Amino acid sequence: MLNRLKEKWQVSWLQFALIFSTFALGGSLCGYLARQLLSFTAIERGTGYVVIYIVLMTILWPCCVLLISIPFGQFLFFKKYLSRIWQKMTGKPR
Repeated sequence: MLNRLKEKWQVSWLQFALIFSTFALGGSLCGYLARQLLSFTAIERGTGYVVIYIVLMTILWPCCVLLISIPFGQFLFFKKYLSRIWQKMTGKPR
């Protein structure tokens, strides 16, 4: 499975490891920031909390991944990756 991703993305093993690290750290940062933002609200944990948390995660994730990709040197990869995701979601060309 990892070989298929590496070949699909056409990257070296080092770049592949940096990309996976960026995904992991960006996702963790996103979850942390979403929890911190929700702690400032009076929303109690329940259905509303979960819905708002998911919306925040959806909005914050691309920003967090791009931010983390800069020190890992993978900004161009993630810029293209997010552009392809946006194109698939909207059906609009880049």
